Amino acid sequence: MESIQATTRPASPAPGVQAPSSQQLAARFRPIFQRIAEGAAQRENDRELAYEPVAWLNAERFGALRVPLEHGGLGASVEQLYDLLIELGEADSNLPQILRAHFGFIERLFAEIDPALHGPWMRLAAEGVIFGNATTELGEGPLGELKTTLRRDGDAWRLDGDKFYSTGTLYADWISVSAQRLNDDGSSDRVIALVPAEAQGVERVDDWRGFGQRLSASGTTRFRNVRVKPENVLLYVRDQPTPLTAHFQLIHLATLAGIARAIVRDAVAFVQPRKRIYSHGSGDTPREDPLVQQVVGQLASAAFIAASTVQAVARGLGEVDRFLQRGEAAPESLLFEVELNTAKAQAGIVDAVLQAGTRLFDIGGASALQEDRRLDRHWRNARTLASHNPTIYKGRVVGEYLLNGARPTFYWAVGSA
Repeated sequence: MESIQATTRPASPAPGVQAPSSQQLAARFRPIFQRIAEGAAQRENDRELAYEPVAWLNAERFGALRVPLEHGGLGASVEQLYDLLIELGEADSNLPQILRAHFGFIERLFAEIDPALHGPWMRLAAEGVIFGNATTELGEGPLGELKTTLRRDGDAWRLDGDKFYSTGTLYADWISVSAQRLNDDGSSDRVIALVPAEAQGVERVDDWRGFGQRLSASGTTRFRNVRVKPENVLLYVRDQPTPLTAHFQLIHLATLAGIARAIVRDAVAFVQPRKRIYSHGSGDTPREDPLVQQVVGQLASAAFIAASTVQAVARGLGEVDRFLQRGEAAPESLLFEVELNTAKAQAGIVDAVLQAGTRLFDIGGASALQEDRRLDRHWRNARTLASHNPTIYKGRVVGEYLLNGARPTFYWAVGSA
């Protein structure tokens, strides 16, 4: 089995230009996170799509975090990215999921695309372009096959197909579309077609009706005879170990860790000013009740464990990234370790955060159920995130590896067997 490898070293950044420290990044983005958090519950109540929060982040070039300095980006590390995604998830869990496709596309460039082709896309991201997603198809098509196709049309290609779970695409400037390219010689291969979101023949529909992550715009995208330039088609290989699946999954887990922190924040904010107690309670005020204190402490423990687990997996992905940035092969053993650690993290974090979302309501009576507080959104959003790439299969993958040495699956697909 082959290891992934960068084939060309990137250019050096301009003299004197340095990537920002974690402290500098926090100072830059935390005021935006606070602003996003202030309106999160109201946006949920009104089902107001998060165009403004995305614009606030874009104004500070959040989408350029992982773009290298030599391409005009901020040059942040993998570890710094995930720390910030946890904080963003605490502010509003829709936002990291909205931007998941964007950051996933950047990581795909690093992991699977020839560095000689990075320049135009990295520069667009540095300039504030947001990349969306169009990958999954509905229905019972054959497992692992795509109905979305690219067909030759003179000196270009024509894209046709329907996608669902197009998370973030309503907010995007460009869309990364997975498609089957039908070549002139009768062969076909899996590619990424990059198309402007406003291109003729592209239709984006806000028809996601899940009970959680309501503002993530995870609905339908249709492509009808969309013209695609040859240079906007990127070939990638799916039969070798990659860090990309771990990146995509870890963004969900960072969002869950952010939800866990938001649960603690909202629990403290709910309990501290309250005066009403129960005759069979254990304190003169709720904040002095040792049973309430215990619940809040347990919520904080769940948040700490979730964030620490995400950060541990991010360190492994950071190690992979440093190999790639040096133009070196990432060892297969490291890629296996990172993929399996992501599966372990998912199996552990999901239950802890879902339980925290339920236990949150033990801190108060019926007033905690008021819809304007929207405390229910934490459980609903966590449950929705936990349903992506179903958790029940992750423990099995780890167990099969430990018992039988089975290779983990780096790409998965849906469809009819």
